[in-house]
Amino acid sequence: MTLTLPSRLSAAAEAARPERVGSVASIVGLAVQITGLPARIGDVVALGDADRSRAEIVAVARDSVTAMALERLDGITAGSSARLERGQAGIPVGAELLGRVIDAMGRPVDGRGPLSTRRTVPVENEAPAAMSRTRIDTALSLGVRVLDTLTAAGRGQRLGLFAGSGVGKSSLMSMIARGSHADVAVIALVGERGREVREFLEEDLGKAGLARSVVVVSTADEPPLMRVRAAFAATRIAEAYRDEGKNVLLMMDSLTRVAMAQREIGLSAGEPPATRGYPPSVFSLLARLLERAGTGPTGSVTGIYTVLVDGDDHNEPVADAVRGILDGHVVLDRKLAVGGHFPAIDPLASVSRVASKVTTKQQQSLSLALRRVLAAKRSAQDLLDVGAYARGSNPLVDAAVDFEAQILAFLRQDIDEPCDAAEAWQRLGQLVTTLGGTR
Repeated sequence: MTLTLPSRLSAAAEAARPERVGSVASIVGLAVQITGLPARIGDVVALGDADRSRAEIVAVARDSVTAMALERLDGITAGSSARLERGQAGIPVGAELLGRVIDAMGRPVDGRGPLSTRRTVPVENEAPAAMSRTRIDTALSLGVRVLDTLTAAGRGQRLGLFAGSGVGKSSLMSMIARGSHADVAVIALVGERGREVREFLEEDLGKAGLARSVVVVSTADEPPLMRVRAAFAATRIAEAYRDEGKNVLLMMDSLTRVAMAQREIGLSAGEPPATRGYPPSVFSLLARLLERAGTGPTGSVTGIYTVLVDGDDHNEPVADAVRGILDGHVVLDRKLAVGGHFPAIDPLASVSRVASKVTTKQQQSLSLALRRVLAAKRSAQDLLDVGAYARGSNPLVDAAVDFEAQILAFLRQDIDEPCDAAEAWQRLGQLVTTLGGTR
C-alpha cells in the first residue's frame, strides 16, 4: 500500500515525537503505581526494559497514574521503566474473523496463523443514540422451542440466561449459536476454565457453528483487565458487523465473571466496596456494556448474556442490576436439570419484554394457553404429590396431568435437535389443541 504525502508526513511526525517514559513506584496486589508519566485512562504502557509486560491505565491522580496488568508482572520491580505505547490498542474486525478464535487483544489463539484482516478499530465505542435506534419488531428464531414460543426474542433484544453453576447454560448457548437465524455470531467466553474452551468449540459449537462465528476467549487465569477487555472486544466486533447492516447474535458467558473482574480492578484501584463488596464502577460498567448492544440505524446486535447467580439467589446484586437493564430474562432451574429436563428452562419464571412486539395475536394466545396450564399444575403440585387432588376441580390441572408426556416432549429438546421457529409454533398449536384449545 502506497502512502500519500500527507500520510507519510503524519507518520514521520508521529515517529519523531518524544517517547514518554516514567517509572514504577510500587506494585500492590494488581495495581501498578507509576510516576513521571502523563497518561490518560485507557492508555497502554510497557513495563520493564526487556521482556516488557503491558498494562492499561485505569486511574489517574495529580502526580501519578495507576495501571492494571494486561500480562504477568514477573520481573517488574520498583524503579522499572514505564513507556507509553503510541496510540491505543485496537481490535481487528472484518469478514476475515469468521471461524477464528482470538484473545482479548485480538491475537489469534487457534493455531491457524495470523489474521488476514488489517482493519482495526478502538475497543471503546459509543452506544447508539436513543432516537437513532430502530424499533424491535422482527422475531429472531433461536432454534430452541421453549424460547421461540414462550419467551419469543426479537432482533436487537438483550436477553439474560440466569442460572447457577452446572445447570446447562453453555449447552443452551451452543444450541442457540447453531440454531439461530442471525447472520453472524460473536461469542465471548470470559473467565472460563481453560479445559472447557476447546470442549465448547469442538463439541458444543461444532464446525458448522464455528464457521459463522467469531470467538473471543479470556480464561480464568488471565488478569482481570483482560477478562473485562474480552467482553468489550466481543461487543466491538459485533458492533462492526452491525454497522455493515448485518443482524448479529452476541453471546457472552458469563456477565457475572465480567463483574467480578471489574470488582478486582476497582478495589485494587482504591474504590470503596459497596453492595456485597462490589464497588460502584461495576454497575456503571455493566450499564455501559449492555447498552452498546441492540438495534442501530442499520443492522442489529441481539445480546444473549449468561448470569451466574450466586447460590441460586436470583436477587443477588449483579443479577438484580442486570435484570433491570436487559429486555428479558430466562431462568434455568436446578430442579429441572437434576431431573434430566433439558434445556432446564422454567417458562413461568422467564419473561421477554418484546414478545408482544414480535409475535401475532394468535401466537400470543397459544403461548398464554400453555402458560395457564403450566401455572395451574404448579399451583396444585402439592395436592398432586400427596394424592389429595380431586379430579374435576380444575380443567387446566386435569389437562396438565392427562397430557403431561406431550407437554414435556414439547418443552424438552436435545442439544443436536434443530427446530426453527415455524416448526416450534406449529407444534405448540397442535399441543394446545390437544389440551383443549386457547380458552
